[in-house]
Amino acid sequence: MAPYESDDDTNEELRTGRRKAARYVVPVAVMGLAAATIGLVPAFAGSGDPDLPEITAEQLIEKIAASDVQQLSGTVKVSTNLGLPDLGGLESSFAPGGGAGGSEDEGSSADPSTKLMELASGTHTLRVAADGPDKHKVSLLDKAAEYSLIHNGDEVWAYDSASNEAFHMKDASGAAEDKGKKEEAPKDVPTTPKGMADEALKAVDDTTSVTVDGTAQVAGRDAYKLVIKPKQSGSTVGQISIAVDSKTGMPLKFTLTPASGGAAVVDAGFTKVDFSKPDASTFDFSPPKGAKVTEGDEAKSEDQALPKAEEDLGHGLEGFDGLKTIGEGWTTIARFDTGGEGIPSASGDAGSFLDSLGTKVNGEFGSGTVFSTRLVNALITDDGQVYAGAVTKDALVKAANAAK
Repeated sequence: MAPYESDDDTNEELRTGRRKAARYVVPVAVMGLAAATIGLVPAFAGSGDPDLPEITAEQLIEKIAASDVQQLSGTVKVSTNLGLPDLGGLESSFAPGGGAGGSEDEGSSADPSTKLMELASGTHTLRVAADGPDKHKVSLLDKAAEYSLIHNGDEVWAYDSASNEAFHMKDASGAAEDKGKKEEAPKDVPTTPKGMADEALKAVDDTTSVTVDGTAQVAGRDAYKLVIKPKQSGSTVGQISIAVDSKTGMPLKFTLTPASGGAAVVDAGFTKVDFSKPDASTFDFSPPKGAKVTEGDEAKSEDQALPKAEEDLGHGLEGFDGLKTIGEGWTTIARFDTGGEGIPSASGDAGSFLDSLGTKVNGEFGSGTVFSTRLVNALITDDGQVYAGAVTKDALVKAANAAK
């Protein structure tokens, strides 16, 4: 199938489809596995490209928007390659109960907030199930253990078999009288290809090229391939590829490739999927005998509470005073003032470690340090200004110079 390129005349249709798509998030993407939103990747499964009727980019976006899959079960393979530096195990010290001086009273290993970091790198297998808006299960499978998040009605459980610990909370989203008293389990967290596709479609505007680039087979199902690319230069995003099920319109695979090339930064795809109703027992859970149970409202601090998806994914920087954005579309840069003096100086091993994580830069703005991943870069100037975005180092320096 020949690629179909969108043009300026179709942008309003694309935006309409995008807005509709944002309302149809598959309920499998539930609870605190939000870290998977930045990266997941197995290769397309199957041999040969299926012969499907031609479809335009607008029609395929509308197909995604109209998809309303409520029941499914399956396996998702997740790979993340952000190019983060090896911290030598230091990251564990920031988890509740971890690091030097930590104790088992400082948190629960079953608390979802302690599991998010695991999805920020490497390859993982998730087993997922959904039955309507109030029954979901996501299990992170390890070599010798399993971590599960179960949402069943107004009950939310998380269980870590490795430590035999459970975390329990009430989903107060449907009970107005309980709001503000109990933690609310977030919905619409993009941990599946569908959730990620909805987030990507929000970026479709005049700065974006959208095409249909042939077909593929994913998890034994025929799919169209929707490709989204920035039209602007300076973005670290190369392209986003979404495999869309030809029957249901549900995205089966999501791949984000960096402009620098190489392995995908984010890639998530079903390796198995079944759209029949899961057995009701799938969503039943009772803590095993002897398991340590932590109640969500007993968390030691707000930092240990299950984060709200919207705050995590869309509003993570709103707490900074004077947050501003520079540019538009894929090259948008967030700018804010830390109120400090940039990166503190250090000597010896500590100084060498900090230097190894960043690159010193100079410009009309003065001097600073750029910290980079394969997708997001951040410039912290010596006077405490921060510029961050999915843009190149040169774009950050240019923005800092222009701000002076």
